[in-house]
This record gives sequence, structure tokens and C-alpha cells, in this order.
Amino acid sequence: MATSTETRFSLDGAGRVSLAVAFVAIQGLAFAGAYTIGRPTWYAFFMIGSTAVTAYVLRGDTFVVATATMGSILMVALGLPLFMFVARQQPSIVVEKALSSDVHRMLYLGVYGPLLAAIVSLAFGVPLAHLFSEGFAGQQLVESLVDLPLVVPHSVAGILILFGFGQGGAFPNVTVLGSMIGMVLAMTFVSAPYAVNATREAFESIDDRLEYASRIHGASRWNTFRRVTAPLAIRGMVTGGVLAWARAVSEFGAVAVVAYSVSFFYPPAGGEVTTQHAPVFVYGTYLQGGLAESGAVAFILLGVSALIFLLIRYLTSDSATTGGVV
Repeated sequence: MATSTETRFSLDGAGRVSLAVAFVAIQGLAFAGAYTIGRPTWYAFFMIGSTAVTAYVLRGDTFVVATATMGSILMVALGLPLFMFVARQQPSIVVEKALSSDVHRMLYLGVYGPLLAAIVSLAFGVPLAHLFSEGFAGQQLVESLVDLPLVVPHSVAGILILFGFGQGGAFPNVTVLGSMIGMVLAMTFVSAPYAVNATREAFESIDDRLEYASRIHGASRWNTFRRVTAPLAIRGMVTGGVLAWARAVSEFGAVAVVAYSVSFFYPPAGGEVTTQHAPVFVYGTYLQGGLAESGAVAFILLGVSALIFLLIRYLTSDSATTGGVV
């Protein structure tokens, strides 16, 4: 006769999925109830406790229960503010902001500018990532320079851009302060490490014997990279580009210093318009309109960014048809 533990382990895949779906549904109902009665703290304790119970039912292993419970504490810290943010939005203000032309311009710039930064990061980061994967003298010094933007305060990054590329910098004839070029440079500075590191990991995961086989059959290094290395690493490149884009979307400090407001060509208007990068725009809305209005703008930005991110992930997943590219 099977024990209770054996019964738990006998759940098939469909049963576990059903139980997980039920768990998520219960979590949602619990949050709605806790929020309705004004006791969101209760939900935090409920989430931690229910996670422990669910882990025990699914696995019956004290180690898994302990790790799931500890992990759920972090998930509460990350998820509860997001849930509260969504639940406390005022639909009328969200609709008003969604219909605002200023918000439309901000959204366009908030997607378009980071996209340019991600493309630049990949265009120059992929070759560097390939060099990292092969190794060279002085590599540690170059790696430290690439990773430096990860630890530099954001406002300092903007100042560095102005010193390096602004008036008296490397390109004296190029206007950086308050320009689209300056904004893209600031975004590229903070996002390039993500593109380089993700692509490097993809290159390092490729079996060296595949490239060797290509070379001994007469292929040049260019053809080997184009036909073997790059196709095998394309998913890492896409991941690096997505991470670079996401990092650029969220950048505030460097952009605020270099290009607080920028003018750019806006297709719906048929000409140039002036607006601010999304985080800067949200901050300005907060100063002028308070928490409710800035929260509505942030809600719209969060929704658009999440949709784009999920779409890219879907197109690059194993289950999606991508024409054999990835």
C-alpha cells in the first residue's frame, strides 16, 4: 500500500500543472480579499504559508519545502509592490493618460531610443564577445572596462558621457547634450555589458569541435562564423539584445543628465517633436501631477514594455516558428 509521500510523488504532469494553476488562482483570490479588507500584510503571510504547503504536497521533501518557503519571502518583496501598484490604479486616470498625445510620444521614444541603443550594443558587442570567448592577452582589463557601467552610479555615467563625447570631447562637431545622439550614447553605455556578457556565454557554450570541423573542410573564419558560430549563438545574441533594450528602457540618471528633453522625428506628427525618455517623463509627471498621475503613466509604460518583452520571448522560443533563424 502506498504511503502518503508516495501518493504525492505519484502525481502525473497534468496533475501537478492543475495543482499549480489552482495555487495561482487561490493566490489571486487571497490577494483580492486581503486588499478589499485593507489588510495586504495578511496576503504576504498567506503566500509564504501556502507556498510551503504546496511544495510539501507536490514534492513531500523538507529541503524543497524549506527552499520554496525562503524563496517565497523574496517573491513577496518583489511581487507585492507590483500587485499593490496594479490594484490601486484609478481606471479613469489611466484612460486619460492612455489617450494623451504626450504619453504617445513618450512611449514611442521609450521604445525607439532603447532599440537604437540595443542595436548599437549588439553591433559592436558581438565581435567583442567572440574575442572574449576565445581569449586574448589583457582580457581581464578589457572585461573590467566592459563591466564598469554596472557599478557606476547612473548620474555619474551621464557625466562621463558628457566628458567623453560632449563639448571638448572625442567628437567636438557632434551635439550630445540634449540630443537624440546623446540619449542613445547614454543608454548604450549602461546597457552594452548585458549584450556583451549574454552573447559571450552563448559563444562559450558552443562545442569547439564544430568550428574545427568547419575549418578543416576548407571554410574560412568568416564563413565559419557566418554558417556555424553565429547561428548557434543567435539565441544568446537575441537575449543580450533584449536585456540591453530592457536596461535602456529603465535608464533614468544618465539620460536625465545628458538629454533631459530631446527632439526627434515622430511619424504620426510628420515632423519633429520634443519629449522626454520614459523614466524622466514619469518623474516629471510625479513632480507636477502627484502619485496618481505618475502611477497611471508608469502603468501604461509597464504594460507596453511587458507586451514587447513577452512577444520577443515568444518569437525566440523553441515552440515558435521563426523560419529557422532561432
